[in-house]
Amino acid sequence: MDGAIERSAREETAQTGTLRSAQVAFDADDPASELARQLGKGPFELVCLFVSPRADFAALTGAAQNAFGGADVIACTTAGELGRNGYEEGQIIALGFPQEQFAAHVFEIDSLSDMEDQSVIDGLINARLQLAGRAAEMGSEFACLLVDGLSMREEHLTSVIASGLGPMPLFGGSSGDGTAFKQTLLSHNGRIMGDAALLTMVRSHCAVEVFSLDHLVPTKTRMVVTGADPENRIVHEINAEPAALEYARLLGKDPNQLSPFIFAAHPVVVRLGDSHHVRAIQRVNENGDLVFFSAINEGMVLTLADHQDMAEHLDEGLGRLARDRTPDHILGCDCILRRIEAGQVQQTREVSRVLANHRVFGFSTYGEQIGALHVNQTLTGVAIYPPEKSDR
Repeated sequence: MDGAIERSAREETAQTGTLRSAQVAFDADDPASELARQLGKGPFELVCLFVSPRADFAALTGAAQNAFGGADVIACTTAGELGRNGYEEGQIIALGFPQEQFAAHVFEIDSLSDMEDQSVIDGLINARLQLAGRAAEMGSEFACLLVDGLSMREEHLTSVIASGLGPMPLFGGSSGDGTAFKQTLLSHNGRIMGDAALLTMVRSHCAVEVFSLDHLVPTKTRMVVTGADPENRIVHEINAEPAALEYARLLGKDPNQLSPFIFAAHPVVVRLGDSHHVRAIQRVNENGDLVFFSAINEGMVLTLADHQDMAEHLDEGLGRLARDRTPDHILGCDCILRRIEAGQVQQTREVSRVLANHRVFGFSTYGEQIGALHVNQTLTGVAIYPPEKSDR
């Protein structure tokens, strides 16, 4: 009985804010209907679903077409979920955007492998202008990108999108497949998509703040990429030596020990001016090359990075978003390597507590987007604040 009361209290809290949140286990009976029940009364402009790869994606997204009262429904598979308890596994997370406070336009981008850049730019400009005209009284805006996490097209895609979005701030995440790296999926109103992206432009009465956080500090240890296949994100040589062997040597590790845990613990970054951006390693292939999550080019200088305390840094970073007002919800895209690192340093519970305390909902990704950049080992997202009474 106490468990039922606690669940009811959590659901009531989720339904009373500006944004609505809900979650169910991947194997729940009729998960779309249960998520709709938890989200409460609409009408909703948009519903976002972040779906465990263990769920029946086709059945869920098909049922969702009719479950949310005609709202636009977008969905993607995950490398883990961000829900009521922070880091989650085997869950389906739903976020509902009520029409009273939000207007949205979902822009589909098919066939990333042969995308026509100018056509996408022109389409985005038109869609953005239409949304602005339809919701002129809504003063805040942001764009959220969901992209096939195995497409290897994120860098080019974000640069093209930035040309069409103008000043609208962008964040996003690459869909996941747990740690299998076999198939990632997107869906818009029941239509399942691969080699594709969904760009959702949102206007709102609510103040918003797009952000990106990482807890890494560059060291003085540098290496140069001397042989690479940029198209496939493969590095053959570092410092004119076989890539995996040289990376392991710089770490003082046995090359046979290289694993996702080592890559999460010893990331490399690229400096751009006064800032740095992670170029995360995904795996070692059968040839002893390093396969990356993001673009890599010959001549690129990589720097090993150290870690600040993840939980402490996260709490401070999310706390800054509440410096004036507390966000109603935070929609977050969190790199799978952060989740792996948290487990490795035994901080999963503490990081989860921080995420839950700051009401972060979303998913773990194969990469993140912020502005015109595709990055790794970050938490990107948008903080959404309660509307001011004068906005209504």
